[in-house]
Amino acid sequence: MKVCFLYNHDAAHQVAHSIGIAAALAAGHPSIRTVIAYGKPSILAEIKKHLTPQQVAAFEWLNLALPPSANRLLGPLNRLFPARRLARLHRGAKALRGFDMIVSTERTCLMLKRRWGADGPAFAYVPHGSGDRNVAYHPALKDFDLMLLSGRKLVDQMIAKGIAPEQNCRVIGYPKFDTLVGRTPEKFFPNDNPVFFYNPHFDPVLSSWYDHGPAIIDWFAAHPEYNLIFAPHVMLFVKALHVSPEYKRGRLRPDIDPAWRDCPNILIDTASKRLFDMSYTLAADAYIGDVSSQVYEFLHHPRAVFFVDVHSGDAESAYEMWQNGPVVTSAEALFEQVPRWRELAPLYRRKQQELLAYTADTSDPRTAAVRGAEAIAQFLKA
Repeated sequence: MKVCFLYNHDAAHQVAHSIGIAAALAAGHPSIRTVIAYGKPSILAEIKKHLTPQQVAAFEWLNLALPPSANRLLGPLNRLFPARRLARLHRGAKALRGFDMIVSTERTCLMLKRRWGADGPAFAYVPHGSGDRNVAYHPALKDFDLMLLSGRKLVDQMIAKGIAPEQNCRVIGYPKFDTLVGRTPEKFFPNDNPVFFYNPHFDPVLSSWYDHGPAIIDWFAAHPEYNLIFAPHVMLFVKALHVSPEYKRGRLRPDIDPAWRDCPNILIDTASKRLFDMSYTLAADAYIGDVSSQVYEFLHHPRAVFFVDVHSGDAESAYEMWQNGPVVTSAEALFEQVPRWRELAPLYRRKQQELLAYTADTSDPRTAAVRGAEAIAQFLKA
């Protein structure tokens, strides 16, 4: 049996959601050949950061990178749709066709499944997050044969939306939480003032950044009694023009004001690995967001959470995650809530614990990686 873990995204934020499963499969199921396929040198570097030298040696490796000339030619198209991802899949199709299973954290790879039909490999899905947006339950996901899901919430949603039957779903826990063992919060400011973590999404219809983000940072710049980490979704500053995949609407995103970088109480990070390695979710006292499922990584330890709703008009029912804290519809309304962060946090703690347990299962003493590897091995043996 041969299993390929496919890392074909243009950014590295999805790696941590499944690389632990790959390592556990190679270590615990040596009869299964475990191969890592990667699309860019930067992705390969990120993968190796999660592995010991022994784990690196245990894998076979498949390089799907495009020639530099193709990367350049596809650059303009890649701003509109995942042209480079699709090109890498097309180029690597012959090699990928020989696997018994392909494991992916995103659905672009299903292009190959549709091409090959029932005679091709099985496809397994590990979501890169545990959010409540429609895109998390996209109809195309029904082409996956196996779902490795973090909690019962995702199973219930997959079934309710007709994407996957119960028998195709396995609850394994949240693999990124495996990496928290032994980690302690870092200190990013030379004082003990409360630290707020502002984490807007990139989608131009759903994100708070476009209409309220600069005002939020300006407010914290004027209130040095608070520290602010501005660390958006890793894709927000990859390009200036964003088109919403859900709503087919585009907007130019506001840029960074250079003056913010001179504020001692503000940390601006738009590109480092800390955007997705949970450094900031561990370090902050309070979270400000909109639709990103990264809030559940923050709620690994329940704390104060605030949401900025710029699109739904119905905070009560728009997203289940918005039950974790107050929801406001403007920057001004947020500023009224911020000074109350300590007293508001306990009011939502029970709901936060309830929703986290529903989203990221911890009922099994085994790590999520081991549970995921076992699910793959059982599927292949069936």
